[in-house]
Amino acid sequence: MRDLELPGRSPVWADNGLCATSHPIGANAALDVLKRGGNAMDAAIAGAVALGVCEPAMCGLAGDCFALVKPAGSTQVLSYNGSGRAAAGADAAAMRAEGLSEIPDGDARAVTIPGAIAAFDEMSALWGKLGLADSLAPAISYFEAGVPVHSRVAYDFANGHGRLDATAARHLMPQGKPPVEGERFALPGQAEVLRRIARDGAKAFYEGEVAEDMVAALQAAGGPQTLDDFAAAKGMQAETIQGSYKGAALYEHPPNGQGATAILMLNMLSHFDLSSMDPFGAERAHVEAEAAKLAYAARNRFIADPATADAAKLMDPAFAAELAAAIDPKRAQSVPDQISGAPHRDTVYITVVDRDRMAVSLIYSVFHSFGSGIGTDKFGLVLHNRGCGFTLEEGHGNMLAPGKRPLHTIIPAMLAEDGTPNLPFGVMGGQYQAAGHARFVTNLRDYGLSPQEAIDAPRAFPSGGKLQIERGYAPEVAAKLQEMGHELTPPPAPIGGAQAIRIHPSGVMEAGSDPRKDGCAIGY
Repeated sequence: MRDLELPGRSPVWADNGLCATSHPIGANAALDVLKRGGNAMDAAIAGAVALGVCEPAMCGLAGDCFALVKPAGSTQVLSYNGSGRAAAGADAAAMRAEGLSEIPDGDARAVTIPGAIAAFDEMSALWGKLGLADSLAPAISYFEAGVPVHSRVAYDFANGHGRLDATAARHLMPQGKPPVEGERFALPGQAEVLRRIARDGAKAFYEGEVAEDMVAALQAAGGPQTLDDFAAAKGMQAETIQGSYKGAALYEHPPNGQGATAILMLNMLSHFDLSSMDPFGAERAHVEAEAAKLAYAARNRFIADPATADAAKLMDPAFAAELAAAIDPKRAQSVPDQISGAPHRDTVYITVVDRDRMAVSLIYSVFHSFGSGIGTDKFGLVLHNRGCGFTLEEGHGNMLAPGKRPLHTIIPAMLAEDGTPNLPFGVMGGQYQAAGHARFVTNLRDYGLSPQEAIDAPRAFPSGGKLQIERGYAPEVAAKLQEMGHELTPPPAPIGGAQAIRIHPSGVMEAGSDPRKDGCAIGY
């Protein structure tokens, strides 16, 4: 039990239904759907879509998503890939000829065809109970009437609004400036898009006036996207991938998501006696940072479109042992091709478990803050920039090409602690997510922390040749890490934001929610 005289969060317990996500309005939207008789998928879609107006820098209708699903009464974990493909006119050679070595994050050519709406439509049909229209109803009212801006959302708006082009700014900042905490924020144009989707399904987004609005914005900005590209949009079911750590099975989404990277990190960390280390000390932080450097360098070589990725290599215990042996437990090392690029921590995650113990782990994102920043004229949609996950390197499996899906940082997860999947979780935060999964699992398995304690624990992450370290670490830990050769830097924002629900053998549910975000866990 935590010290109740100090600030903090206690676990949330419930019997009938539980949701954990990064904004209280999104959590309540999900819970309302559960109370109306919906199941966990109905509720997860409701909460996720509502987050588009609650956290517009993080997610939106023109974004992508992934999901893991454990149906009621089943021990099987299913997955759904709601990421979009590159346009038929995508041309890496032309971009290289311009002298580009990577895809600019505000370029229209960084926009793959948004996949989330197609995914919500099909997941509702596959696993929902009420139907898509009922899942969208709470969000429609919030998009139309607006929601009060919360603290973290105001922070994200203030720091990211410069990415919005003039058209996007007209819809998202009608007063000419970012909204402040407590101010009402609405997206009435997007409410109309949702009404059309509720009536006609995903085709209302990928065909007709809404698609024309997106294509016009993209082509005006120099993009190759066409109406045919949008009409061809479709998600897909996929086989989950699985790793293990100290008696628990970890289910991850397969490539093009980076879930195999989390499995690789855990396989590497299994070669170190983490449980003998101070959970919040320098020794553990160092080993995790060194494992992340090597794991992410491998990720950049092997994660790509499902047709070309090599997840098996990343999940090979022998490969993990080889990398673990290269870690100096006393000294930081430089690793070529590790974690670099512009920071992108802009994602929402929602997990829901219902009274029948169906569990959904869903992550939804526009990648960078406000995605590409490209807005549409009629409906005020802001397009994501997931194409930045491609490389332009000729011959690379993850090279930009027509119809391909890029490497994705967003990954939902689920843990089976005693043979049965019982703990859906996710750790937002752009590149950090795979490392965040490994840290969350080791917090549980090596140190016996509760989900809330595992989420609360301080975080560090190597990026751009430096080790980002949160203020939750003691000054003497930071000093020791510097002695070990790490160049420390404060993170530009709190590192990630996690949510988790544990189903106990008794059937009672326990949830944790990250204080780094505005959200909460709420149940009944």
